[in-house]
Amino acid sequence: MTALAEEVAPVVAEKPVSEPVSDLDEVLWQAWKAMDLPEGYRAEIIEGAIEVSPTGRRRHGVLVNRLRRALDAHLSRSGYAAHQDVNVIHRHKSWIPDLFIAPLDLDEIPDEEGLGVDAAGVKMVIEVTSPGHRNLQRDRVRKHREYARAGIPVYVIVDDFDDDGAVVVLTSPDQKKARYTDEHRVPYGTDAVIPEGPAKGFAVGKEIVAS
Repeated sequence: MTALAEEVAPVVAEKPVSEPVSDLDEVLWQAWKAMDLPEGYRAEIIEGAIEVSPTGRRRHGVLVNRLRRALDAHLSRSGYAAHQDVNVIHRHKSWIPDLFIAPLDLDEIPDEEGLGVDAAGVKMVIEVTSPGHRNLQRDRVRKHREYARAGIPVYVIVDDFDDDGAVVVLTSPDQKKARYTDEHRVPYGTDAVIPEGPAKGFAVGKEIVAS
């Protein structure tokens, strides 16, 4: 998820999720490119809305950095790495996952306008949830649909707010239906193991999610 300290509100009203690239997509794309945000804020285009969000709380940062350090060790010498703070672009949509797995050299997967990386080259995304109904719906529902539409093979949600905490590993994206067809939810304290891709075998375990 994008790092969030507060609930966010869309700048532009949402449209039906089934529409292809349209005039509205183009308007949002141009508006997003023209935005000049203050330091500490970021903007994403998610299902027909531009969302602006601040950087995250301490707990959010702790989880993201634990994950990145562990992934860097797991991916050593694989040709892939964990990245953050980079736009992932797909059909006039732009997301900033908390972490994503892609080639070590991101110049291998540029988007057409040089604004970020092409989602087609991203092998896995990770979002760490933030409190607030809209924030949770973004990661659990709307970004689930967006990442599935883009065909990103693995989506991992590290969710402090799912009962006592859970990791959800989503695989097998159905791009037409905008959903992942395989879902495995693992409560905190049990290893959630990535089943495929460059991070195959990586475990999100209690040493990462511990408070």
